Amino acid sequence: MASEVIEDEKRFYAKAKTYWQEVPPTVDGMLGGYGHISAIDISSSRKFLLRFLGEGPKRTGTSCALDCGAGIGRITKQLLLPFFEVVDMVDVTQDFLVKARSYLGEEGRRVRNYFCCGLQDFSPEPGAYDVIWIQWVIGHLTDQHLVEFLQRCQRGLRPNGLVVIKDNMAQEGVILDDVDSSVCRDLQVVRGIIHRAGLRLVAQERQSNLPEEIYHVYSLAMR
Repeated sequence: MASEVIEDEKRFYAKAKTYWQEVPPTVDGMLGGYGHISAIDISSSRKFLLRFLGEGPKRTGTSCALDCGAGIGRITKQLLLPFFEVVDMVDVTQDFLVKARSYLGEEGRRVRNYFCCGLQDFSPEPGAYDVIWIQWVIGHLTDQHLVEFLQRCQRGLRPNGLVVIKDNMAQEGVILDDVDSSVCRDLQVVRGIIHRAGLRLVAQERQSNLPEEIYHVYSLAMR
């Protein structure tokens, strides 16, 4: 569990916040120097999301989405705005959200809210979102805070809404990255947290065509 590798919770959060304040507000900065994988990532995410969207019984609507750990809005711009009428963004780094207003361009007018907040302290508006997208950010939450955040996300869903986690998965156990102050959990640990939060996993997919030297990346859809 993450609690076994996180010695000081307050330091864990404070160090991560400081780390991101020093990262340049660019796509390459958001992806830790791997900006070249953005198109591969977005293409796969689009196909994954399209499994659920559309009209009909139990299909997920397209009124409003929430981008968690949104940074400058890479996912908002390339994945969510093309499908949803409005999008909200939440990120802990104010400079990223400021940059997002220019990065998003004309379509950014459909971004309704820019929330500057750590996810451990953020509560989605109840019943507001068709999709809550959480990518490359769960490692910045302790296990308990991740459980509680997922529970709040579940309450934030509209009928037939969906929570999606897309993130790195360790081969085994939980690994601490002391540079950006995050943890990488293995797939079974993440699935266990989802179960503890009371959500039901409805789809799981491993991202293909990524560089061999990085962690495996999985998309997990839940309700």
